[in-house]
Amino acid sequence: MDRLAISSGLMTATLSKSISELRQQIGTTSTEATTGRYQDLTLHMSGRIGKAMLGQKALTDLYTERDVLNLRASRLNLLQISLTNLQDSATGIAADMLNAIGTDHDIGIKTTARDAKTALDTIFSALNVRYGERFLFSGDATASQPFPDSSVLMNDVEQMASTATDTADFQTQLGAYFDSPTGGWLQNVYKGSTIASDPESVSADHSAIKSLISDLAVLAASGPDGTLSELTGYKDLVQTISLKLTSSETGITDLRADLGVFEERISTNLKNLATEETLLTEAFNQMTARDQYEAATELQSLQSMLEASYLITARLSKLSLTNYLG
Repeated sequence: MDRLAISSGLMTATLSKSISELRQQIGTTSTEATTGRYQDLTLHMSGRIGKAMLGQKALTDLYTERDVLNLRASRLNLLQISLTNLQDSATGIAADMLNAIGTDHDIGIKTTARDAKTALDTIFSALNVRYGERFLFSGDATASQPFPDSSVLMNDVEQMASTATDTADFQTQLGAYFDSPTGGWLQNVYKGSTIASDPESVSADHSAIKSLISDLAVLAASGPDGTLSELTGYKDLVQTISLKLTSSETGITDLRADLGVFEERISTNLKNLATEETLLTEAFNQMTARDQYEAATELQSLQSMLEASYLITARLSKLSLTNYLG
């Protein structure tokens, strides 16, 4: 009876070890049946593991590069949307002002001046756009919001108009205001950097943007009841600025075209990466892929063996108890 008990105990211990190994195999095979890839690549590939790891690294690097390209594409898209808003806001104002000033239509001039002020507000808002924590029109100073309320600029323009001796003097002051490093544009209005080290970024100090803002600010101050209307040469000034606004709008179009070149390059690179990913994935799968049907079949077999092992263990336990009682 003792020998039977010892034999039964050894068999039970052996079965317990087998059950543990079966459960581990079932876990591994279940994962492989789900993922379609061998879980232990080192064991499966032996001496070829180096090639598989290189293939996996190439795919990881590709995913990283694609993420960076998508990030750049998203930023450029926001820049384009904002610049489109600039153009849309200014559309028609130059023609309306030329028509109103040409016919001495005070109500038309006043209405268009108001439209120019509204456009200016919209433009300042559009240029304050950001991607995450990055302000896209602040140049290298990405943490700084580029613009305060447009009223700061309008107050400065009104001040220049009130101190100017005539429209020529006003234009001289206006040029210094926007172009001088110590002018009001950089001191009072624009809070970003004048430098944009990233070729795909745009500073709101860009000449095309600055020109559009300057023209709209003057037209916004050109109402018949404003200080600017009292200066000698007022009508000629408004006509000149209205024509200049048309050119400034073209400058925004040119800026958008420059950004479009970068967008096209990114699009091409993403397409190339998609092709490369297909080839790399196929090569990697050939080295590491696990036939899912085969794995599922093996899984069923392992589960049957596990059930049989549990059954045998139960029987041995009963046998050991009977021998002990006998």
